[in-house]
Amino acid sequence: MTRVPEIVGAVARDALTFACLEEVMHKRVAWLIGCFAAVSLSLVAQEPAKPASAHQAATNKAMSSDAKIKLALSAGPADLTKDAAVVEPGADSKMMQLRAGTNGWVCMAHPEVMCLDKEWQGWVDAWINKKDPQIKSVGIAYMLKGDKGASNTDPFATAPTATNQWVVSPAHLMVLTPDTNQLSALPTDPHNGGPWVMWKGTKYAHIMVPTVPMPAKAAARK
Repeated sequence: MTRVPEIVGAVARDALTFACLEEVMHKRVAWLIGCFAAVSLSLVAQEPAKPASAHQAATNKAMSSDAKIKLALSAGPADLTKDAAVVEPGADSKMMQLRAGTNGWVCMAHPEVMCLDKEWQGWVDAWINKKDPQIKSVGIAYMLKGDKGASNTDPFATAPTATNQWVVSPAHLMVLTPDTNQLSALPTDPHNGGPWVMWKGTKYAHIMVPTVPMPAKAAARK
């Protein structure tokens, strides 16, 4: 099986486009990561996407359905989102459909702007209900608008603390793998210059793949 040292070699290869996703979706996850890492190299010269603002949730409540759909679809590449369903959480926290889809992908505008394949949809349900995720194949999620921030160590943290390694990520993808051995050799540092594992050591561990440069790590206070 392809190991992490081979991922490093893959990163140095020719920059790829998002079309590589369709070609390697069902191949070994290490090569998938290498493909996405190569994508990030091709986008380094671009301006990093700005993470969603802190008041985005309040703004979403006042948005029209059409505006919510447009924002939700901006989370992923157009050739994928054009046939994706769009949902939003209702007052009872259950998902309500804003637009039907035909390709199995689901996008949403809040609480985060993201698009999820079927594996990630199941993972999110498990995370919300604090159950064990049942990951059967490689899963892909897009967050090309960035995120509002999360702890890098605590799956259920809701705000930064002095110890929970809060990180706000610009545009990125997220990868699930049923082979947890693939996670063991990957770093956990978001500022390492490539993919990293978020929530490592928990049942919700997944791979973060930035597609633009991560913001510089804030200097420690003296």
